[in-house]
Parts: sequence; structure tokens; C-alpha cells
Amino acid sequence: MGRPGTRKLAVLAVSAAVVSMGAAAPPAATTSKTVTKVPVAVGYGGAVSSVDADASAAGIEVLKHGGNAVDAAVATAAALGVTEPYSSGIGGGGYFVYYDAKSRTVQTIDGRETAPLSADSDLFVENGKPLAFADAVSSGLSVGTPGTAATWQKALDEWGSERLGTVLRPAERIARDGFTVDDTFRSQTASNETRFRYFPDTAKLFLPNGQLPVVGSRLKNPELARTYEELGREGVDAVYRGDIGDDIVKTVEHPPVAPASGWNARPGKLAEKDLAVYRAKPQAPTRTSYRGLNVYSIAPSSSGGTTVGEALNILEKTDLSKASEVQYLHHFIEASRIAFADRGRWVGDPAFEDVPTGQLLSQRYADSRACLIKDDAVLTSPLAPGDPRHPAACGKGGTAAPTTYEGENTTHLTVADRWGDVVSYTLTIEQTGGSAMTVPGRGFLLNNELTDFSFTPANPAVHDPNLPGPGKRPRSSISPTIVLDRYDRPVVALGSPGGATIITTVLQTLTEFLDRHLPLVDAIAAPRASQRNAAKTELEPALYDSDAKKQLEAIGHSFTLNPEIGAATGVQRLPGGKWLAAAEKVRRGGGSAMVVDPAP
Repeated sequence: MGRPGTRKLAVLAVSAAVVSMGAAAPPAATTSKTVTKVPVAVGYGGAVSSVDADASAAGIEVLKHGGNAVDAAVATAAALGVTEPYSSGIGGGGYFVYYDAKSRTVQTIDGRETAPLSADSDLFVENGKPLAFADAVSSGLSVGTPGTAATWQKALDEWGSERLGTVLRPAERIARDGFTVDDTFRSQTASNETRFRYFPDTAKLFLPNGQLPVVGSRLKNPELARTYEELGREGVDAVYRGDIGDDIVKTVEHPPVAPASGWNARPGKLAEKDLAVYRAKPQAPTRTSYRGLNVYSIAPSSSGGTTVGEALNILEKTDLSKASEVQYLHHFIEASRIAFADRGRWVGDPAFEDVPTGQLLSQRYADSRACLIKDDAVLTSPLAPGDPRHPAACGKGGTAAPTTYEGENTTHLTVADRWGDVVSYTLTIEQTGGSAMTVPGRGFLLNNELTDFSFTPANPAVHDPNLPGPGKRPRSSISPTIVLDRYDRPVVALGSPGGATIITTVLQTLTEFLDRHLPLVDAIAAPRASQRNAAKTELEPALYDSDAKKQLEAIGHSFTLNPEIGAATGVQRLPGGKWLAAAEKVRRGGGSAMVVDPAP
């Protein structure tokens, strides 16, 4: 079968009607079967890797019926909205990175949520003081204009081969027939039980019969199935100019809180106009040269591409392949510390801030910062930023500011197709459970992405590029990445959830794979460290209890324990049209890697 033609349409609105140019729709199944999770799969015809087996299977189903990587990515993402509803869904946003095998180019979509047009820098200030984080999260104030549905439509319009309604069908089926509750889902529900009970619609959906869901039971979401069906039938206008959007606005402006809970669910400012003017933004990727390879990721409003890219440039002149584990970790930690110092000072929404993206990614600037790293000493955090526009050797001319908090949940998927196209897509509703508000009758949670803004300046003496503003996108750490060889062919694609730890997870996985030559699944499984310009570096248990930790402490490092950092997925191109899909072995209950056909 030939490669489906992609549609390059001039779309004046995100909901423009499109005509399918791909294969016939996948046949509707009458039941949903439990699919076994495996962390690595090798084969032909395309590959999908996500945190969830049902979601990966949805993507594989679309690939098997002739869809391309973009079609499968949207199908997988929609299924994750059912099975990973605390991490993703049409109430949130994300960043989409796409490699087109025919043109050998990388393109991206910024589908980040936006602040209401009525928002200002005091969005989270009350009575002259910043709100407590917990008070801001479970409220209408935290909800940004969702970007996920617009991202799906924009990706399909630009590069897909199927209609939105077609690729949503597997997710509709899973929502209608249910998915099997596992330990991770029950644990995430339990950690949010108190605030879920504030909102009756959330409690009804995720606390069946008033109880935590039982492991092994099936959780159905018929309201979300109907929402997906409406979205597929009417297009994304249903969200941005229609009934689904009206219900979102009502929920934000009048949070449906249980009166007996006593919870002060502050109303938000999201309005119909905010939805109507929202656009998912096509934009150029970031590009960094590393070890003769080209590393592509997402540009601001996410800080992922610039921060991972700067850290790689800092590490470029250190031979990590010959370094001991301690030397490798030391240089990785210090490069992360420096890159995060610069991230905090310079990166925000480029529609509002003058972000020096090119300078942050220049090798000249990285070299001026790399000379701060010493083999026998540790930099002190918070480290002051440099000035990428005027690099000075070992310069620390700015004023230090701590890294602000980001929720550590989100989900990532990676897809490749038989034609060599690749998608790396991270989507989110911010922290686990988002705002905790389910849109009544719609079956999905709303995001709390606006809490990714600084509530007040991180350092009052320095301009903070991440304060709220009208229509502004909060800074993100999402880092979906695609690496190409010198012939612009894919080497590997990957990404991770984890809030600000996304950046360090992607950086560590890339260097473990490219420099330390671990198999992709082992690079993903390797115990992680995360330094984000803080006094202490976070370590997972296997590193926290290791001899390497003691040796690092001897030269000045300080550590704190983090039970779990990130949950990455990736795909790797192998010779002869073969793909390797890889996911977590243990984190988040293990991931799900699948290929269309294990044999040629």
C-alpha cells in the first residue's frame, strides 16, 4: 500500500472540515480486551510507545488500518484521555513534534493552554499576597484555555491522513466499554481523593459508589465516550465555539463544588471569547548539534528544547563515553544546574517576552558556561544566570532566582509509521488530577496549567518572564525530542512526563543512550538524578543508596530522595525498515511498547 497523502490545507479556523484521504475506518469492536504491557518491542510497519497498553493498542490499530504516525498519535492521545485521565485529556494541552520522512524535516505545534484575556500579573494574588498553591490548584483560577483538541485537529490537517472522527473511535470504545484499573490508577486516585470529593461530578466518575476504584475492576466513562463522539462528528468547533466549550466555561466560572465540603473553589476568568480566539501554533523546532547528530525539540513557550539543548552543548566537549559513572553524573548534574539557571531568567512565552532562543542554543554561549564546571568542586545553587546575548567566559553576571514549582504529572507517547514518519508528543493537564474539576456531563477533568506561572516574581530584583498575562502561555518544561543523523534520518525519538524533571529525564536518557551506549529500554530504565538549580539534587532510590552518591558527596554534592522521576517512552529506527519501541519497565506501573508486525 502506498504512503497516504498528507493534507496541506489553508485552515482559517481550527475546526475546518476535512476529508479523509486514508484507509477505511477501523471496524468497531464490541468489547475491549485487556492488553498485556511489555516495555520493549521490535518489528515492522510502525511502532507505538506510551504508558498504557490500551492506548498503545489504539495507535497500533490505526497504523494497521493504513493510518500514518500523526493519525496514530492522535488516536493514542485520545485513548490516554480515557485511561490516563489524571494526566491528559481534552481539558488540557501539550506540545507535538513531527518528523516528515518524505521531506526529512521536523515541525512542531505549540498546543499550550493560555491565560484568559482578562488575566493580569496578579492572577494569583489575593489581598496583596500570593495564594497558597493548594488553594489555587483546585479552583477555576488555575484553568487555562485547553489546547489539546486544537492540537489534534491542526496535526491532522497538516500531516495526517484520517478524519478526527475516525481516529477517535478506538478511544470512544475504551471509554464506553471500560478499562482495567491497575495499582497505579488506584494509587493516583487515592492521593487525590480528598479534593476529588470536593466536586460531585469528579467523585461520581472516579470514586464509584463513593469508594476508591478496585484494582482489576473496569472503569467506564460513557460521558467521555459521548463527548468524543460529538467531537468527531462536529469537529473542534464543539470545544472552541460550541456546547462542549460552553460547559467548560460554566465549570470554570461557577465551580461545581459540593456545598458540604466547605471548599472555597475560587471562580476563574475563562470566557467564551478565550476559547474562540485560541489557536494551536505551528512553529519551528529548536535544533542542537550533538556528537554529529541533530537534536530537535519544542521551542518556547516550552523551555524544554532550549534547556535540554543548552545542557547538551555544555556537555559536547566532555567525552562521557569514557567517563566513570561518578564523572558522568557530576557533569550531567552541573550542566543541568547551569541550564536551569538560564531557563529561569530568560524563557517565557515569546509572544510576550524577548526570549533569546538562538543565543541560548549557541555553542559559543554553552562554552562560556561550561567552564564553570570543575571536576573536583560543585557549583552553588541557586546559580546566577549568564547573558546569552553577551557571553563572558565563566560569566555569572545575573541575579540568581530559584526554580519555581511545576506539577510532576503529564504523559508522553512516541509513534513511528511504515513510511518513516515519527511523532514525539507530550500532553498534560498539569499535576495529577489537574484542577480536580470534571466538566459535568462531559467526562473529562480540566487542567490547572496556569499554576505553572510564577504567582509573584521568583526574585523581585529581576524581571520574571513567567508572570501571568492576558492570553499568555505559561512556561513549560515539556521536551518531546527527535534525533536525526547527518542524513536527516531518525535515530531516536523520546520524551517524558514529570514537570520540571522532564528536562533532566530527557537529557539523562539521551546521554545514557547516545554517550553511554545503553540499549534504549535500559537508558529509559536507568536510575535518575534531577538537578534544577536547587540546593540539593534529587535521586531515585537506586542512586540514593549507591556508592556513587557517596563519592559525589565527597566533592560537595548534596542529595534528597525522590521515589520516582519521570516515565519516558521512545522509538528507535533500526536497519531495514525495522523499529524498536521502548517504555518504562517499572515506573508508573510500567509502560507499553508495541509494533505493528514483529516479522517483516
